[in-house]
Amino acid sequence: QVQLQESGGGSVQSGGSLTLSCAVDGNPVSTYYMGWFRQAPGKEREGVAAIDKDGSTVYARSMKGRCTISQDNARNTLDLQMDSLKPEDTAMYYCGAGPYCSIFSAAGINQFQYWGQGIQVTVSS
Repeated sequence: QVQLQESGGGSVQSGGSLTLSCAVDGNPVSTYYMGWFRQAPGKEREGVAAIDKDGSTVYARSMKGRCTISQDNARNTLDLQMDSLKPEDTAMYYCGAGPYCSIFSAAGINQFQYWGQGIQVTVSS
């Protein structure tokens, strides 16, 4: 069993930056395949980025070049640095942990076993 808790969300203006952190309680963060996801009102949850135990990463095309996912083993957190934020990035952001699978399909997302409660990111124009 692992518990996840997001922090670092908030409101920024277009072009701004935010760093989200997901505290992992129960096991070392490097134990899991982990990802960041987001869900805007009226839309399906979508994958933003994921990182494997060996440090390899994948990014959604919409966020590639504007965000960096990383694991901080000392703090036992999963972090997401987001830059050049746009209003369309506004959503509830979640961290998830699970088996290695695609974060870009509903079937893959549904395989993630552990979820944080989510944190709001609002980008104003």
